Amino acid sequence: MTNLPDPREAMFVSERPWGSFQQFTFNEPTTVKVITVEPGQRLSLQTHALRAEFWQVLDGPIDVTVGERTWSAQPGEQVWIPVGTRHRMGNSAEVPGRVLEVGYGEFDEADIVRLEDDYQR
Repeated sequence: MTNLPDPREAMFVSERPWGSFQQFTFNEPTTVKVITVEPGQRLSLQTHALRAEFWQVLDGPIDVTVGERTWSAQPGEQVWIPVGTRHRMGNSAEVPGRVLEVGYGEFDEADIVRLEDDYQR
């Protein structure tokens, strides 16, 4: 496993007169995605050796597995996936669901270790 600084130390909410902003990362290598999961679909159960991930559910609910825990994450819910932890997201709802994903560390699709995969990849 990689010795990454804990990126959650840079995460905070700042209140301003006009509202607020939420900071997820500060001056470190990150990859940011918005993932759309179609109804009835799910990503592979996977791990990464080179990156941690932070998810914020934008719309949903989204079915989430982290480690041995599985639950229905609601819009606005935040999920932390440490380096090397098995994880998956899926959508058992009837409409597409979206998740903001921030990957901390080296991003490389070859770093995905698929433990289970509905698409035989």
